Amino acid sequence: MSGGQDVVGILAGGGSLPREIAEHVRASGGAVHIVSIIGEGDRDLGDFPLTKVGWAQVGGMVRALRNAGVTKMVIVGAVRRPDLNAIKPDLGFFLNLPAIGRIIATTGDDSVLSGVVRFFESKGFKVVSPVEVMPSLLVDEGLLGVHAPEATDMLDIARGFDVVRALGPFDVGQAVVVTAGQIEAIEGAENTDAMLARLVLQRKVPEGGVGARRGVLVKRPKPRQEMRVDMPAIGARTVTRALEAGLRGVAVLAKGAIALERAELRRSADAAGVFVYGGTDGGATIAAAPAAGFAAPFLTVGSLAARPQQLADAGRGAALLAALKPFRPSGGMVIDRGHVLSIECGEGIAALIARSGNLRQWGRRRWSRRSAVAVVSGAAAPDLASVVAAAAAAQFAGIAVLDRSPDVLAHGIEAANRHGLFLIAAPQGSGA
Repeated sequence: MSGGQDVVGILAGGGSLPREIAEHVRASGGAVHIVSIIGEGDRDLGDFPLTKVGWAQVGGMVRALRNAGVTKMVIVGAVRRPDLNAIKPDLGFFLNLPAIGRIIATTGDDSVLSGVVRFFESKGFKVVSPVEVMPSLLVDEGLLGVHAPEATDMLDIARGFDVVRALGPFDVGQAVVVTAGQIEAIEGAENTDAMLARLVLQRKVPEGGVGARRGVLVKRPKPRQEMRVDMPAIGARTVTRALEAGLRGVAVLAKGAIALERAELRRSADAAGVFVYGGTDGGATIAAAPAAGFAAPFLTVGSLAARPQQLADAGRGAALLAALKPFRPSGGMVIDRGHVLSIECGEGIAALIARSGNLRQWGRRRWSRRSAVAVVSGAAAPDLASVVAAAAAAQFAGIAVLDRSPDVLAHGIEAANRHGLFLIAAPQGSGA
């Protein structure tokens, strides 16, 4: 306790934000108590009151916050999706198992994070946005630095805002890269840094980002996003990654994102020649397809049948690809129990599947039963047997093929049966 003084609780993942908020609260005359997740929030947190807990030590988290006299808390910092086989639960985990089970069973980051907020509020803590505790984090409209976007960059920024908005109902990531109106990358279950690292390889950018700069990293909140715990963020590292990917700049939605270590962010951007800009949302420049579910039936064409959840995932994936089509046709996507893991953006289906095998949804065990589904366009996967082999190597459950009649899938059926994957197809003309 702090002698009657209000104490701000900080449930901390990785990165600089937990300490930045703690320093601000202390400088403002307040007190904090940090609960740091072991393996995630191990950054130097100075001399602030600190309790370290494991992912599943829910009782320890709640007890530490209560003992410190916390009534208001923030949940900040980067975290990786945990492997349930590796966690070490405490008694509090089991006492709260029904609530935790409901959180894990939800589909998408927004649902998971909203469930986390409800859980802590049910324990008597008020969960607030980091901006409520530290208003100076919020990015306003205009430049953060001396470099400014050009007219073509502004068009790319508007397109990026539109894409994230259109994909919002599917709970996809907050970031895209747009170059001359073309969507080059879409953030899935990986973080923004990983998306940009992938773009470096896709573009074959020379080490250090030397060469002609093109394109903009665009970040904005998704519609109905849980802004108290998942507000888009940028920092000096974002600028470094954008430079490595050969981008011209970084843009976020003004009043819809936060800037970490702002002074260092400005210095990095100015030195790198990268613009950082807070823009406004002028409304959709392309009418996006409706986000309704996929209505056409999938036909089982292999010997194994998809489970109901996998059929639902295939339909959700088909609807996502339809929503994306006005912006750019995609060859496919990967989804696991309602969680979108990845979306193909010019890299090819084989590369999509290869990188998706290392991504994990919330609540997934490393050695759990196969559940991921690759939803692919028939035109993007002419050699379906090789796609099936890649999906099997990535431990997927099966493949859903769009815009391809079952009678032309024979070469993929034998491969699916051999590898123990289901293969389903949406007939041509189904609107997928």
